Amino acid sequence: MLFDTHAHLLAEQFEADRAEVLARFKGEGVTLYLEAGTTAADSAKAIEWAQAHEGVFAGAGIHPHEAGEANAADIDALAGLLQKEKCVALGEIGLDYHYDFSPRDVQKQVFEAQLCLAAAQKVPVVIHDREAHGDMLAMLSAFKGRVYGVMHCYSGSVEDAKRLLDMGYYISFSGSVTFKNAARLPEVAAYVPHDRILAETDSPYMAPVPKRGQRNNPGNVRLVVEKLAALRGIGFEQMAAQTRENGKRLFGIGDN
Repeated sequence: MLFDTHAHLLAEQFEADRAEVLARFKGEGVTLYLEAGTTAADSAKAIEWAQAHEGVFAGAGIHPHEAGEANAADIDALAGLLQKEKCVALGEIGLDYHYDFSPRDVQKQVFEAQLCLAAAQKVPVVIHDREAHGDMLAMLSAFKGRVYGVMHCYSGSVEDAKRLLDMGYYISFSGSVTFKNAARLPEVAAYVPHDRILAETDSPYMAPVPKRGQRNNPGNVRLVVEKLAALRGIGFEQMAAQTRENGKRLFGIGDN
């Protein structure tokens, strides 16, 4: 019984076989997954998709890649979407200084506006941080005690993880934890407390070894969980149960 806490099944890569992929990974034991929104319009579709399918939940947010096109009306739209059934998080939001598809000052403005929204509505955030660790930690520190959530697809150090854990964040690992060049991640994965660790795929991206280079799908969260179990010296079933229960707790998902 697995929970993929971050995927994008509404991406164009799944246009031809989305329903078949959903049925297949559910049959393989992935009974929960979160569809992360990247724009206000995309987030509305994610919520509709979640409401139409058992075990699917949604996040509503504006991704840093899309920040340059966002406006105040989009933030207002997110506020309404967060009230919708099965919308359990504000995200995917954050900073991305690798691609810089949006100007950095605009990214920070849109990110801050969404952190303010999360604080006001008391919902967890799903954070994207790529090559922006300094600004990210500074901005999250300013909201310590008011905003909580998960660092999606974590790529930082143990030292940064300690600071984030102290601020109340969960740490989520994707297929990158299986990569041979992921020098820091094994140490981080072994360090994170058992009640703060999550597993995800970030489908259709970041496929884990031995699927690297292929289109990723939520069924591959099993490979991530297997790697985490090995790094932490526990059994697969225990790791699967921990990541599932942690995800349910963070996002307020009950058994019913």
